Amino acid sequence: MAKVKAKKAANKAPPKKALPNKAVIKTRKTLDSKQSPRNFKTLAEVRREIDRLDDVIVPLICQRYHAVTQAAQFKPSVKGVVVKSRVEEIVSRVRRMAKSFSANPDAIETVYRSMINVYTKDEQRNWRKIHKR
Repeated sequence: MAKVKAKKAANKAPPKKALPNKAVIKTRKTLDSKQSPRNFKTLAEVRREIDRLDDVIVPLICQRYHAVTQAAQFKPSVKGVVVKSRVEEIVSRVRRMAKSFSANPDAIETVYRSMINVYTKDEQRNWRKIHKR
């Protein structure tokens, strides 16, 4: 009996980490579009800041991933997973956001199109799994 419980516990996925509200609030303040980019004094400072930002960005990207893959249950077909007008709507939106933060909209578009392409493949895989066709 103890072996069965231990085996079940080992097979469980680790709990998902939620992004603390403080991190979101702090990030919103840090990323205020009226705030000018920070001037760093050393490469070490830049790297610490990149690591700090990754600590905020990666959990959000993962949350977005899980939302996207769950969308498959609401799509009519595996082809219906990709809605080009929605992709363009997202790209337009993030380009506007990039401009408001004085960032290169082309770079942000490239990142988002890449993320959308990868997520789409996983969403299609999930659609097939859910609908078993």
